[in-house]
Amino acid sequence: MIKRVCIWLVLVFAAAFLLYGIESLALQRQLAEKTIRLHVIANSDQEEDQELKLLVRDAVLREAQLLTEGCDSALEAGACLREALPRLHQAAEQVICQQGKTDAVRVSLEVESFDTRYYDSFTLPAGDYPALCVRIGAAEGKNWWCVVFPSLCTAAGAEEFDLAAQAGGYTGAEQALVSEGEQGYVLRFRTLEWIRKLTELFS
Repeated sequence: MIKRVCIWLVLVFAAAFLLYGIESLALQRQLAEKTIRLHVIANSDQEEDQELKLLVRDAVLREAQLLTEGCDSALEAGACLREALPRLHQAAEQVICQQGKTDAVRVSLEVESFDTRYYDSFTLPAGDYPALCVRIGAAEGKNWWCVVFPSLCTAAGAEEFDLAAQAGGYTGAEQALVSEGEQGYVLRFRTLEWIRKLTELFS
């Protein structure tokens, strides 16, 4: 009898976890459809390459924000960025030349897998997101991640963050998911990471 009860409890827990995971995954995918991330990869971990990465980041982020400031959705922003990839490449290349470097740079718009990332004022759950990728030189150094659309990275406070998130079309639930201090979502983030690892294991 006790064994049956234990099995029943395990099955109930597994079912509840699966349903919770499905709900969390659906919410993350909805969020990903409204988000374009920025991923800058340095040539190496040497100090000068890491400093160059930050300068390139600033230049590309500045251009990307100018390109997307009038966009109403990630789909529209993605189209603008894709069309302007040569312009973004030129902005990155110009910074590299100004620093007296000869590193090649590649700029692309693609879908990438990200772990959960914690920023100063928000957190993005693990999952696949469209990303503006900038690879400098051998691209073997530390990365830098943030968000191109909506412009969450430049939000100086909670009010600016809320305005940027609303401009990007985030729902109340999606804003709550990424807002700092929502401790109730820690389990949701962990669940997404577990699901992602299980998917990779069996794929």
